[in-house]
Amino acid sequence: MTSPLSVGLRERVVSAVLAGASCRQAGERFGVSAASVSRWHARHLQDGHVRPKPMRGDQRSQVIEAHAPRILRLCKERGNIVLSELRDALAEQRVTTSTRSLSRFLARHRITRKKGLSTPPSRTVRT
Repeated sequence: MTSPLSVGLRERVVSAVLAGASCRQAGERFGVSAASVSRWHARHLQDGHVRPKPMRGDQRSQVIEAHAPRILRLCKERGNIVLSELRDALAEQRVTTSTRSLSRFLARHRITRKKGLSTPPSRTVRT
């Protein structure tokens, strides 16, 4: 996701509109869209400033966090469960989610799902 444009640029653009330029003219002059100029001007008139609103992050993680005890219990009970199996087990309990969101959930909780080595390390050759 991109970051918001600077407050200085926003203030210069709104100043140009207040000085009599149209939103389209100010946008062309400063290299921004007319729609952005219009939004910034409206925000200036309504709130008295042109600061960007806070950027919202991930909103869907709250949904899966509500089922955290259930997910953690399944991981502990089944040991080496694969993400797709975990997703299917949750679906049986009427919790719909994706493997990607489960992966992010496990990363937030610092739970790794790596499988161990299938053979013991060699004693004669350095591994």
